Amino acid sequence: MRYLGIDYGEARVGIAITDGLNITAQGLETIQRNGTDKTILKRLDEILAQYEVETIVVGMPLNMNGTISQRAEITKQFIHKLKCKYNKIKIEEIDERLTTVEAHKTMNFLEVNKNKKKNIVDTISAVYILETYLNKIKNNIEK
Repeated sequence: MRYLGIDYGEARVGIAITDGLNITAQGLETIQRNGTDKTILKRLDEILAQYEVETIVVGMPLNMNGTISQRAEITKQFIHKLKCKYNKIKIEEIDERLTTVEAHKTMNFLEVNKNKKKNIVDTISAVYILETYLNKIKNNIEK
């Protein structure tokens, strides 16, 4: 059973998934929203049919001071859709502050072509979201 990470954005949605042992997170893809969640939910149906996913982790875009942003309210609506559609899968949310900044730093370090950055930044952000969740689980087990 794997974990699936989602970086839910206005234009694009980054998707990441863990390996079979839930040790590492890998970027899977970036889905273009095209103004609707139908595209994302359809693609998630396909991904969930391909992988045994026990938990979906969605990044929550809080303001830097921890308050709920307008984008976070929209993300909460998306999470509600996920909970209704995939009611047998655990849906978690995790603070995603600065994941996009970290993704850009990683791409700059790797000297990714600036024209390609737009297409992969959300996937890298989803990896960071999933890694944050894996670290949270690991820290709770160790306590």
